[in-house]
Amino acid sequence: KPAPVAKPAPVAKPTAVAKPAAVAAERPNRRPVDAPPRQPLHDAPKPAAKPPVDDELSEIEPPRRFSFANVAPPWLVSLVVHLIALLLLALIVSPAGEGIGRVLLTIGQSERDSLGEFTEFSIVEEPDSFVADDALTLDSVVPIDLFEDADSPFESPSEALVTIDSELGKLIVPEAPMFGGRSGAMRQTLLEIYGGTEETEAAVELGLRWLSRQQNRDGSWSLKGPYEDGAVAENRVAATAMALLAFLGAGQTHQEGDFKDKVNKGIRWLVAQQDRDGFFANEGQDHQRTYAQAQSSIVVCELFGMTGDSWLRAPAQLSLDYAESAQAAQGGWRYRPREPGDTSVTGWYVMALQSGMSAGLSVDQATLYKTRQFLDSVQHDDGAAYSYQAFGGPTSPMTAEGLLCRQYLGWDRDEPALVRGIDYFTRRAPFDRSHPNLYYWYYATQVLHHFGGSPWRTWNEVMREELPSMQVKRGRELGSWAPQRDEWGSRSGGRLFTTCFAIYCLEVYYRHMPLYRGTE
Repeated sequence: KPAPVAKPAPVAKPTAVAKPAAVAAERPNRRPVDAPPRQPLHDAPKPAAKPPVDDELSEIEPPRRFSFANVAPPWLVSLVVHLIALLLLALIVSPAGEGIGRVLLTIGQSERDSLGEFTEFSIVEEPDSFVADDALTLDSVVPIDLFEDADSPFESPSEALVTIDSELGKLIVPEAPMFGGRSGAMRQTLLEIYGGTEETEAAVELGLRWLSRQQNRDGSWSLKGPYEDGAVAENRVAATAMALLAFLGAGQTHQEGDFKDKVNKGIRWLVAQQDRDGFFANEGQDHQRTYAQAQSSIVVCELFGMTGDSWLRAPAQLSLDYAESAQAAQGGWRYRPREPGDTSVTGWYVMALQSGMSAGLSVDQATLYKTRQFLDSVQHDDGAAYSYQAFGGPTSPMTAEGLLCRQYLGWDRDEPALVRGIDYFTRRAPFDRSHPNLYYWYYATQVLHHFGGSPWRTWNEVMREELPSMQVKRGRELGSWAPQRDEWGSRSGGRLFTTCFAIYCLEVYYRHMPLYRGTE
């Protein structure tokens, strides 16, 4: 037998080598080799038992009692406390509620040798008789002095902007709020006093409904359509401004009225067009842009004045700042900034500045005095008539526009040149539907309305009958005024132009407050 083969000796297992500390650090959850043995789970200390609960709702923390001091920061609490203390002191000092009316602050020039160096302040107690009577009806309306009659529903003249002397002379400010008669009992009173009728009001309503149907989806209006007989050239800014002026003249705002949604969309589109310099009219033909700019300025100033809506203050003031910067050295306005002016464009800017002042915005008085100088350069017959520019002859539209500017810039009602100009309208250029000229009618209607008396009644008796009769009464363009025979509507303005200007004329009874006393 072969010898047995010897089995190899078993290989000894290598001894464990301790891992370096760096390796152990990479695996922190691995127990070290030399760690003491774990304590059995059943030997771990048990948490303390919760005390027995009798009511399951007792575990819910009761709500804290509300306190202003708990939620308001300390500075606000201090402010409220001090305001209450000041109010109590004011009530102790001033015996309010004992028959005293509103307290007004009047500002006047003191008796000093140096003009404008000192100013006097005095407090006047105004009687409560000037508070408007909301229950006023047409049956109780009688001819009144809108400024002096103690029973008048109009605001007291002491509440209007006052005039004081300055280094330039008498300040040019509105004698009464311009927009105070566009709604409510005041509107009805003015209609009765100045000769408005149910027919004129129906025509205004029908015209506004036509305008509301023409608004684009983005809130703008168009000079070219979608209606018939639109303008040849487009200018949406001008069209939107003119349409909005018609709504505002009837007391419609973006907050109140049957057309408030239309006005809201329109004003937001219009304000969105304004650039950092205050300029709205970045589209349209060159000579049309400045008209659109001035008309847009009137819109934002009027709407701010009517509502006091704070978001309109900035664009309104910016538009007035632009107007001041664009005025020519000679005092007028034209197609481009600081270009020697013309009466047509200047009239629109004058109304923008007046609207801004009536709304409580800032207007440099020097701008208004320079405008007077421009009017001097285009006047004829010592101010009774006006031309487009200094080198031309007088025309009816420019005479009407020039005289309206003079009225707003401080002429008294008995100014001889104004009296002669009024006579010109009634004798030589009356309202004549056989020769439509809505641009002329718009300005002449305003001048005569402010002047009042028999010249206004003579003009109004024709205007209030003829304009409603000229309105379209059937078909797609129901409520509009056709432009075909109009002096400017047929040439450039189109149907929207003639419709807006006809509405302005029929709103004249309440659109702007009268400038002179006792002119009904």
